[in-house]
Amino acid sequence: MPAAGETETRILATGEMPGRPTAPAKALDGRRASGKTKELSRPQSRTGIRMAAASVIAVALAVSAYLFLSPGKSATAKNSIAVLPFANAGGDPNMEYLSDGITESLINSLSQLPNLAVKARSTVFRYKGQQPDPQKVGSELNVQAVLNGRVVQRGDDLTLSLEMVDAKSGDHIWGEQYNRKLSDLVTLQGEIARDVTNRLRVKLSGADEQRLAKNYTANTEAYQLYLRGRFHWNRRSAADVRKSMEYFQQAINRDPTYALAYAGLAEAHILMPGYAGVSPHDAFPKAKAAAAKALEIDDTLAEAHTALADVRYEYDWDFAGAEGGFKRAIELNPNNPTAHHWYGEYLMAEQRFEEALAELKRAQELDPLSMIINSLLGLIYQFMGRHEEALEQLKKTIEMDPNFPRAHLFLAQTYEHRGLFEEAISEYEKLSLLVGMPAEEVSRDARAMRQAYETRGASGYYRKQIEIYERLRAAKSPFAPPPFVLAGLYAQLGEKEQALALLEKSYEQHDPALVRLKAGIFDPRRSDPRFADLMHKVGFPQ
Repeated sequence: MPAAGETETRILATGEMPGRPTAPAKALDGRRASGKTKELSRPQSRTGIRMAAASVIAVALAVSAYLFLSPGKSATAKNSIAVLPFANAGGDPNMEYLSDGITESLINSLSQLPNLAVKARSTVFRYKGQQPDPQKVGSELNVQAVLNGRVVQRGDDLTLSLEMVDAKSGDHIWGEQYNRKLSDLVTLQGEIARDVTNRLRVKLSGADEQRLAKNYTANTEAYQLYLRGRFHWNRRSAADVRKSMEYFQQAINRDPTYALAYAGLAEAHILMPGYAGVSPHDAFPKAKAAAAKALEIDDTLAEAHTALADVRYEYDWDFAGAEGGFKRAIELNPNNPTAHHWYGEYLMAEQRFEEALAELKRAQELDPLSMIINSLLGLIYQFMGRHEEALEQLKKTIEMDPNFPRAHLFLAQTYEHRGLFEEAISEYEKLSLLVGMPAEEVSRDARAMRQAYETRGASGYYRKQIEIYERLRAAKSPFAPPPFVLAGLYAQLGEKEQALALLEKSYEQHDPALVRLKAGIFDPRRSDPRFADLMHKVGFPQ
């Protein structure tokens, strides 16, 4: 990759235009022999030499100016970019958090700009460890520019090499190498963001420039701890989410005014019930406190508004407050896919399906390779009764990654809605294996469900499913579903008493799934005063 200014230096030295080969030496000799090139008959005077040199420099400067300022392809403003995961060129696995963190920080900085579409982290990180062709990436992600980077750390010295490529033509737009001390890491992030936007020729307002210049902490050690926290948070295992909380807290200890670290801590607590089995009563109040602290420090932080809105939605059951929070987050950062994603889920639970579909499609535009967003698009098609589109979307999602459990779950549910129980059993079988259930147990349960369906039809299918889930609950298996799931199965069979008893159990546990009480499966119970009372306690308007 050429260093900054290398192209211009080559023009000044040789008069050679980039991309145009110089004439071979033999061809020049031939032209001289034929008399088409004049030879100097006597040595030039010093004045002549100076004049000739000045002319060459003037021409070279004009060429450089043309290349930089002309309205050709290389100077056309780019309004979309994919920042690919920077390579950890040093090879030390302990430094992986740094290359990943600098990438994510740059993505977050650029995504603040309303006139620039920036592909989300979860999409670009699917290219991690690869060396994809920029034009292929541009086509797959529908972006105009692709940015690659390499990070090398040696002691306290940090070298970051960047290259930006036109995603359509494959032309090199810009390259730069930054040599800094690790202590300069905080200011380096802002410098890179400014350089990238300059080369993309994005028009910046005064507010945009302030966003790019914003540093959330001046403490380099706190910033590195935050990057470590994000590294583990993105790995999405119970152990990693716990580790992320430790790093976020350490970052806060180093800088108690670090709003972004509080937002990270809030997001980690939000994940704990789903990934580590922590009680919602324990996790969500802590998430709320951390998000509120982040907003007390910086009320323009979209991530904190998103986290607080999710707590209001899933735990406080304050639906109006949650919607206001999601809208504020999107207003502050329209390019934040998580805000659109979570707001889409909220709208889906409210049965505002057309609005939910629009939000999830926007989230998909920003994060086209996100497995959960693509899976949820299939789910909302199912809720809207558009089953063929649901099947098509979910199958397409599984093609992207056959090992994503949630896509198989939603596909199984869609098959159930279509009455395709054999296909649903196959998907549940795949799901169970992916989440780690013993293969022998999975195979036995699948055979039992097939037999139940063959002998007793849909009622036999659901009855056997309940039997399997009750067995897991009795054994306190980590694979046992929550009461809300069982309530839905009893509702399918028309067994109202069991369904309502399990929904009350969900309420006692403050299960976030209760926000989906409006789902059609519970329609027959809405006339029951106990169900109406439960809806009221959860916060749904009567």
